[in-house]
Amino acid sequence: MTNPLDSTQYTLTSILKYERIYGHNFISPGGLESTREMVSRLGLRPGMRVLDVGSGMGGAAFYMAQTFGVQVHGVDFSRNMVTLAEARLQELALGTRVTFAYGDILESDFHEAFDLVYSRDAFLHIHDKPRLFHILYRALKAQGQLFFTDYCRGDGEMSEAFRAYVAERGYDLHTPRGYGNLLAQAGFTDVVAEDKSKAFGEILRQELARVPEEASMMAIRRSWEEKLARNARGEQGWGWFWARKP
Repeated sequence: MTNPLDSTQYTLTSILKYERIYGHNFISPGGLESTREMVSRLGLRPGMRVLDVGSGMGGAAFYMAQTFGVQVHGVDFSRNMVTLAEARLQELALGTRVTFAYGDILESDFHEAFDLVYSRDAFLHIHDKPRLFHILYRALKAQGQLFFTDYCRGDGEMSEAFRAYVAERGYDLHTPRGYGNLLAQAGFTDVVAEDKSKAFGEILRQELARVPEEASMMAIRRSWEEKLARNARGEQGWGWFWARKP
């Protein structure tokens, strides 16, 4: 099983460049700062088991384990991400409180194993959303919670340029309301779909200011500028989502 992202968007060199923008061990908007805000709303307690889908470099998993005493199992469909995360895990000496595995979440077979399923900006890579949410529902214990963030699209028609961007990246994007409907259809209750597109724009501006003026980072600078423009046009947004298994 080979993920083409390991040779395109997520080469080792590219991941480390992204890390310079997002912060140490992170590869999602807002880095540690946004992670703290999100996780503070999840009611984590020592001994809980967390499944981190698209665990990346491990930043959120490390933070949850160190701060709340939970056990975190990260799954990522990028070997490069898992390689880096396991190396960082050894540096932190967290023992078995955090584990990582390479694999496709759609091929997983978890049954009522986790108190929380957590994911940051990874579901955009997964096109079969009904199957994804069925699998995550099955993975949760009764009364377990799902929380994720993801890039979203606006309510209007996609421009040709935005459509080309989405196709080039291989993304599958939904509106915040659309994601909420998918969660309800999968059987989740207490669904909250929060449109964070305005906050996304503010984070993008902050991150753009941190991009070094180096030739090797110019492509990333352009990428951030283009995301900001799409966000300003209402095309590219961001959502935070909560749901519970009855």
